[in-house]
Amino acid sequence: MPSPNPPPSDQKVPQPLPPKPPSRAKDVSFLRYLRLFGSDILSAQPARLYRAWMAEFRTPIFRSYMCNDPALIQRVLRERPDDFPKSDRVAEGLRLLLGANSVFLTNGDIWKQQRRIIDPAFSGGRIQTIYPALYAAAEATVGRLSPGGEGIEVEEQASFAAADVIFRTLFSVPIEHKIASQTFHEFRSFQRNSPLLNLGALGKLPRWFPRLHRSKARNSALRIRELIIQFTQARRIAIEQGTAPDDLATKIMTTPDPQTGKTFSDPEMVDQVAIFFLAGHETSASTLGWGLYLMAIYPEWQAKVAAEGARLTGARFGEVSQMRTTRDVFRETLRLYPPVPMLVRETTRAEELRGRDAPVGSQIVISPWHLHRHTRLWENPDAFDPGRWHTENGRECAQKAYIPFSAGPRVCTGASFAMAEGCLLLAKICAAFQITPVQDKVPEPIAHLTVRARHGID
Repeated sequence: MPSPNPPPSDQKVPQPLPPKPPSRAKDVSFLRYLRLFGSDILSAQPARLYRAWMAEFRTPIFRSYMCNDPALIQRVLRERPDDFPKSDRVAEGLRLLLGANSVFLTNGDIWKQQRRIIDPAFSGGRIQTIYPALYAAAEATVGRLSPGGEGIEVEEQASFAAADVIFRTLFSVPIEHKIASQTFHEFRSFQRNSPLLNLGALGKLPRWFPRLHRSKARNSALRIRELIIQFTQARRIAIEQGTAPDDLATKIMTTPDPQTGKTFSDPEMVDQVAIFFLAGHETSASTLGWGLYLMAIYPEWQAKVAAEGARLTGARFGEVSQMRTTRDVFRETLRLYPPVPMLVRETTRAEELRGRDAPVGSQIVISPWHLHRHTRLWENPDAFDPGRWHTENGRECAQKAYIPFSAGPRVCTGASFAMAEGCLLLAKICAAFQITPVQDKVPEPIAHLTVRARHGID
């Protein structure tokens, strides 16, 4: 109903700010910080990180340097990436699921070889080939949302939609396929039962030393890998018989490394498929969930996205590139809610960072969450403003302070795929439904593996 005191027509109605977690109020002990960090990465940090160029964090076990300085980020991610490999501490919570040789965890020559095999599957031409499967997943999502229509928990639906995309484009089966459905539910269980911190994440431990993972997480990881083995073995047989569909799995399993001629063995492929599910599904689901919430609280942008979605036919991949407003909205969603909130690298030699000495083995933390909201870089950093990408400040920050998919050689191989998927799903849903938030229920962002809402998004 109309407001009893509507503003004059020339007065701009104040826009609500998207939800942001509170910052830590004061300095705390190391043990207290670990407890806060284990509950939520974001609210465990002090507010000063939103304007600091760098912050040093010393513990009895390791040194950590959070870098928001674009010059430092350029050095670490783009100029000298081999000198700053991924930290082993990142792998500790994920190796149960991803195995020892996932492209997400490896470094050096092994990682480079893996990327030479994987990257061709996600080239622009290949995405065009799998666009019909992508579009079918979007239509299936709209169909699943149709019954009931009200009171939907968005994150659950976004997770289901993202998983459906993965199954259709990777193995040419919908999520309703028995093994696909089992895999999805086990992934949900693994995420719920996998704390970010464990003994191996706090300090270097020998491989034989127990990590004390929760039994539920161990069991879910084991079942997921067993299900993925069934997929990959069936696909290997189909490839040998000449009956395999032309999807991502077939492309990856048959692409040789141009330098060595080597292809992935079945065990190596299982490790790669595990990260496609974890990273491809979880990050896409996170961004889609937040994008739908933003459309609910900014109906003027929802209307623009819906108009572009209504023009989609699924006939050709080029129609995705014509959704300019939807792309701006999705980029702004990724800025405010980058699915991976922190990237962790490690120094392989002594470094000088803004006048401070960082010894070998120091942790270099690059936080897209803080970088994307940095008060000395962005205009109105906490505001939702898809139009910013066409301003001088937005274009400048896009080059030096916007890394939702990382940057440099280790940029996410599926970044273009994720953009196409996210824009398509968001536009199709907005075209089919009017999205409104549940009154007086504001989601609270928290971060573990990805940025999610503490109690879901309604």
